[in-house]
Amino acid sequence: MITVEIKKENSKYKKVTILGHAMYDDYGKDIVCSACSSIVTTTVNGVLALNNDSISYLVSKKGMCIDINSFDRNTQLLVNNMINLLKELERNYPENIEVK
Repeated sequence: MITVEIKKENSKYKKVTILGHAMYDDYGKDIVCSACSSIVTTTVNGVLALNNDSISYLVSKKGMCIDINSFDRNTQLLVNNMINLLKELERNYPENIEVK
C-alpha cells in the first residue's frame, strides 16, 4: 500500500511523505503507482518552475519526502491540488493508497 502522510503548520502544508507500493499489479504495470507518481512529479515540477526555493525533496527506493519551504499562495495551492488528487485516487483504490 502507498501511504501519504501530510504535515501542516499553522494550517499550511509543511511536509508530504509518500512511501510504499500500491500492489495493485506487478511492478511496471501498476496503474495506482503510476497515477500517484504522475500526480506528485507533475506537482513538484510545477512548483519548482514557479519558485525553485519553495520546496525541496528527496527520492529513495522507499518513496519520496517533500519539504515545503514556502507558504506562498501558489505553492500552497499546487500542493493542495496534489493532495486532493491523491485523495481522489484513494477513493477509487482504497486498498492500495491511504492519505493521512
